[in-house]
Amino acid sequence: MRALTESEARVIAVLLAARPDRERERLRIVNVPRSTYHAVRRRAYEEGWLKDRYVPHPVPLGFPVVTFLVVRPYADRYEELVQTVSADPGAVVVWTGGHVALAVLFHATIAQPRKLLQRIDSAKLASSPTVVTVRADGPTVPVYFDFEGLWSHLVGVDGTLAYPHGLGGGAAHEEEADGETQPSLSPHQRWAVSELLRRPFPVADDGRGGHLVGPFGLPFSQRRILQRGWIVHRTILDPSRLPAYGGRSADQVVLITGTPRAGARPEVMFSTLTHESKVFPFLLVVGSDRWLLGAMGGSGPTPPETPVTRRPVLPTLREYLEGIEIVQEPAAGFTARVDHRYDRLLPAEPSTGPPKR
Repeated sequence: MRALTESEARVIAVLLAARPDRERERLRIVNVPRSTYHAVRRRAYEEGWLKDRYVPHPVPLGFPVVTFLVVRPYADRYEELVQTVSADPGAVVVWTGGHVALAVLFHATIAQPRKLLQRIDSAKLASSPTVVTVRADGPTVPVYFDFEGLWSHLVGVDGTLAYPHGLGGGAAHEEEADGETQPSLSPHQRWAVSELLRRPFPVADDGRGGHLVGPFGLPFSQRRILQRGWIVHRTILDPSRLPAYGGRSADQVVLITGTPRAGARPEVMFSTLTHESKVFPFLLVVGSDRWLLGAMGGSGPTPPETPVTRRPVLPTLREYLEGIEIVQEPAAGFTARVDHRYDRLLPAEPSTGPPKR
């Protein structure tokens, strides 16, 4: 596999930011000729280095509970475990490695993930899983599959443009008297959201380029949904497919879980990791009694801007977490069984078009 060029590295960095900039602004930031930018962007999607998704805010869609599952399936029950998790209607991400699986599931109530865990336990599909379940109406997922920080550090780009992107947070929604969050979408809005969530997949099925999935040229109703924050456009890196740059590559997936120490603040830990340890998590989940970090381990020479001495990672984590568990596997060994399929949350209904307002 050939190495990435400097132009490819710079274009990937600006695409990962997924900012709603006009093309002129992106060209100014990346500082490469227009023809080079378009050629690299097309190649990045054709080679599977990048993919675009429309990621919903869980609350307006009626899925305020999000569960992150890290599980070690028994060797003889691996496929059964994967099928059980993937079959859950709320499963939007399922990654499987050689000895571990990572899943993200959206649910309407806290009882739904408990039922899934009971099925896993009763069928004896895996050893005790690590489960972090959070409400998505707060800052509980400050980093959600955002690889811009990692990539910018790896290729020596000075700073980031939009890192970190999170999941959920403050958004308009309605609550019933019993405290359960209810969908606040009108029928027309629900149709527009559903179409937007499915947007990346007909493009792929029709053989058109994945680089055409972005928000430019969307109809007003869908642009309005993006403006409200009910859905965000994201560009996601597939580290298992990406060539090395300058002899450096992010070729190890590292999943870290631990119990927060008394008084530990996730924003302080994140700032310390990124500024002093030069670790840029692609995933950070802050549960009430368990935190989860996803990061990439690299190989090759140190990026040029990295200080000669940087704060050690594990001692830093120990300041904020206890009972730390670390799982590390080669990125090339991971397969996306469910690949950010948020369209599963709002199945398409037979229709000739949008419902009347």
